[in-house]
Amino acid sequence: MPPRSAVDFARRDAKAVMGVLYPDAVCSSVYDLELSTLHFPLSTLTVWGWDAVVKHELGKRGVPESLLPSDEEIATIRELQHRSTVLPLQEDCHEVHGVEEMEALLRQREHWVLKAPWSGAGRGLRWVHGGLTAIDRDWIVKTAREQRCVVAEPRRDVVADVALEYVDGRFFGYSYFKTGSGVYKENIAWPDERIEAEFSLLPVREKVERWLEENVWPRYRGPLGVDLMVDRQGQVFVSEINFRHTMGMVAHERIRTMKESPVGATEI
Repeated sequence: MPPRSAVDFARRDAKAVMGVLYPDAVCSSVYDLELSTLHFPLSTLTVWGWDAVVKHELGKRGVPESLLPSDEEIATIRELQHRSTVLPLQEDCHEVHGVEEMEALLRQREHWVLKAPWSGAGRGLRWVHGGLTAIDRDWIVKTAREQRCVVAEPRRDVVADVALEYVDGRFFGYSYFKTGSGVYKENIAWPDERIEAEFSLLPVREKVERWLEENVWPRYRGPLGVDLMVDRQGQVFVSEINFRHTMGMVAHERIRTMKESPVGATEI
C-alpha cells in the first residue's frame, strides 16, 4: 500500500505534475478519477506507475480491461522492482538472508544501510553502525522471511543525488535532486549538459544502458529512473531503479519548456 504522503500527493498534485509531462492529455488522480469527464473510446492510458493497487482502482472505476496491463505484466514489474534486481550494477552491495550474514559484513565494514527489497519513499531503510540492535535483528529476520532477503549497501559519503531517466527504452535525460534520510525533497534546475559534465556520468550511463538492454527492455517498456549517488571523491554508484515516472522527468520537461522561453532561460 502507498504511504500516506503519496496518497496526499496523488490527490493534491497529480494533475499538475502529469500535466507537465502530458500537456494535451486529460490528467486525474486515480483516487479522484471520474470517467464521466473523459471522452470514450480512450486510445491511451498513461499512469505514474503500474502496480496491483493502481490496476485495481482503475478497473473498479470502469477503465476498460484492454487499457490495463495483464496480471503477468504487473507481476513482472513487481519482480523487477525487487532491490536484488539491480545488485549486478551495485558495488559492494549484498543480499542478506539472516542475522549471521549481516554480522559477517559488519566485521568487514562498520557502516551500512539496510533496505527492504520492496520499499520506497524512504520507508524500509535502516542505518546500522558497528553492530546490530535487537530491533535490527528482528527487522532482518522478518524482512528476509517476507521479502526473500535484505539488501545491505555500504554507507556512502554522498554529496549529490542524480538520475538517469528513460521512457520506452530511450534515454530521456538526467536529473539532479536533493534527498533527506532517503526521501526525495526537490529537483535542481540544471540542464543535461551541466549535470553530465559536473558529475562525469557517461561511464556509468554506458554501463547501465548495456545492462538495461540485456535484462530489462526485453521484459518492460515504460518510464524508468535509475538513481545514482556521487560521493566526495567523485565516484558514482547506482542506488536503485524506479519502474515508473519520476519527479526528475517532470523537472526535465519543465526545464526544457523554460529554456524555450526567454524569461525561463534567464531563470535557469
